[in-house]
Amino acid sequence: MALTRREFLQLLAASAAAGFQFTAGQRLVRAAAPADPYELPDFGNLTLMHFTDCHAQLMPVYFREPSFNIGIGEATGKPPHLVGTAFLDHFGLAPDTMDAHAFTYLDFEAAARKYGKVGGFAHLATLVKRIRAQRQGRTLLLDSGDTWQGSATSLWTRGQDMVDACKLLGVDIMTGHWEFTYGIDRVHEIVNNELAGHIDFVAQNVLLTEDAQFEGKPAHDEDTGQVFRPYVIREVNGVKVAVIGQAFPYTTLANPRYLIEDWSFGIRDERMQQYVDEVRGKGADVVVILSHNGMDVDLKMASRVSGADVILGGHTHDGMPKPSVISNAGGKTLVVNSGSNAKFLSVLDLQVADGSVKDFRFRMLPVFANLLPADAEMAGYIEKVRAPFRDRLNRKLATTEDTLYRRGNFTGTFDQIIVDALMEVRGADISFSPGFRWGTSLLPGDDITMERLMDQTGITYAKSTLTEMSGEMIKNILEDIADNLFNPDPYYQMGGDMVRIGGLKYAIDPSRKIGERLSTLELNGKPLDPGGNYLIAGWASVNPQPDDLPEVWDVVAEYLQDKKVIKNVTPNVPVVKGVTSNPGFSPT
Repeated sequence: MALTRREFLQLLAASAAAGFQFTAGQRLVRAAAPADPYELPDFGNLTLMHFTDCHAQLMPVYFREPSFNIGIGEATGKPPHLVGTAFLDHFGLAPDTMDAHAFTYLDFEAAARKYGKVGGFAHLATLVKRIRAQRQGRTLLLDSGDTWQGSATSLWTRGQDMVDACKLLGVDIMTGHWEFTYGIDRVHEIVNNELAGHIDFVAQNVLLTEDAQFEGKPAHDEDTGQVFRPYVIREVNGVKVAVIGQAFPYTTLANPRYLIEDWSFGIRDERMQQYVDEVRGKGADVVVILSHNGMDVDLKMASRVSGADVILGGHTHDGMPKPSVISNAGGKTLVVNSGSNAKFLSVLDLQVADGSVKDFRFRMLPVFANLLPADAEMAGYIEKVRAPFRDRLNRKLATTEDTLYRRGNFTGTFDQIIVDALMEVRGADISFSPGFRWGTSLLPGDDITMERLMDQTGITYAKSTLTEMSGEMIKNILEDIADNLFNPDPYYQMGGDMVRIGGLKYAIDPSRKIGERLSTLELNGKPLDPGGNYLIAGWASVNPQPDDLPEVWDVVAEYLQDKKVIKNVTPNVPVVKGVTSNPGFSPT
């Protein structure tokens, strides 16, 4: 049974973690627990609010954090590669508290029933308005992207529901990634028309290809080929704030290139350095990089690019209770990553004087729907935008007796449903499902509705494919994917998590080099034959597919309706070698 608001407030006041805040001295200190945990002590003259990777979740949801987030090489044992009790110990958070539930997977089912759902734009709007009221005239609300994709309504409205929700929320500046999968024309339509005068879309690292520039394709700056504005400078409370955008650098590798064939992506930290220097030359007191790099790439960029005060990042869905402070040639840069699913709002208070940041305070606030009342204006909008789709959203497919989730390096229980469905319905030997990080969670006893299925599958290129591959090809593909995830240089980590696999068993050693990570590949108890041919069912191919192929949600819906009740789901987790003491690995 969920707690009442009053009971929740009493519990929070007693929580060991409720009074913690992060200061510029890189320590968590215990402050006097306020009567309301969202009533932040006043500090500084500029406040940056940040969220990321909401994946179009307008309503409150359950979301389970990972039990696998393995760091390799220099990243071993460092944020964000910590899970469970290792995470709590590192950040000084007490177990069995609201924060333990917000930031880790521990006791997920019991804690979720106790604390209720997280996120929801109506509840986030309440929190944003409260922070603005507490710090009048000195706030910016920044969004690192993956905002217009991830739900049924966002897919069916081509992102329109989220565009209007973000305008209503009062987002000031954003960058992107999955936004681009609606295609060039739709992105231009939104950025140049619907966001104009409301939200600045910035991305310094998206350029026209040489051919597109020669052909005069549309761009913010046709001479340089800069597709979007690289940065904006806002004056807030007398402080000049420059925000430089960094879209996901590997969009054309992780997503279909044919949707954005005129655009070129990359990390481009030399260009980033040029823009940091440029805005400083224009008098910026504070320089913010608004990033969708992923946290490991943010950390490396912070060490290579000097002069930025903070990187507010997303993509890898890492919710970090305090910033990482990274030294570089020009001083220090804070790196903040703010989780996913509108589950957190980061609040960074800055004391700015004489053209630079002198001090800061940081809090990452979990957005608990039981604790924050819904904002009436946003709630009314959400009700209106969902109304035409209500019957489709609420269509019941099955019931689950297990906790269903997607998140982690290798697989989750909802991933397992998808790969099982692909094999059974499509008649394949093996199935592959992408290592997407987005996707909400369900508790035992919940209905699996069409909405919850679309939370896992709602993309613009969801055709289910059948492909014949040799055993050797399968091994090579999996080695490439593993290298994208476990390459010790974060600048070569180009995708999501490991592909989810149905049927095929394997072992993996993340510490080995490409070509040597996977071993003991077995199908039906027999070694995979390198020269044999196998039928592979998959979806989300980055190549164009025939219109007559089924959409993956129809394949999985057929499977769920046939089963009626989902139970005893066992994720196909590989045998993971060399990580027994890795704090980013928790097999329980």
